[in-house]
Amino acid sequence: MNIPAIIRIKNLRLRTYIGIKEEEINNRQDVIINAVIHCQAQAAVESNIIADALNYRTICKAIITHIEDQRFALLERMTYEILEIVMAHPDVIKAEVEVDKVGALRYSDSVSMALGGKRERCGEQWVAGF
Repeated sequence: MNIPAIIRIKNLRLRTYIGIKEEEINNRQDVIINAVIHCQAQAAVESNIIADALNYRTICKAIITHIEDQRFALLERMTYEILEIVMAHPDVIKAEVEVDKVGALRYSDSVSMALGGKRERCGEQWVAGF
């Protein structure tokens, strides 16, 4: 039996340095992170043991630590580094990461960037793309 799963991390709200203007470089700004992670869940479903599951808490903690400890000029770079964190887990088959920069444009809630990564089989090298 092959049981595919989708894990969704929704609206992870963090503050970080993002941007190129002096005000952005000197002050933390709000970002909202969403991730959709495709993986296999067969072992976890059958065993009910945490060691057999993709630990989304570990992924989330790694994202939080990385984003809060870094400075980014571009939303593209931040989004890619988050995607790298997610895809570092060999059990992830496919993932999409979207980052919203809150208040980036006047009259809009946010501006967002989305990037995806995928691999043919668990454990193989991943490539960027949806």
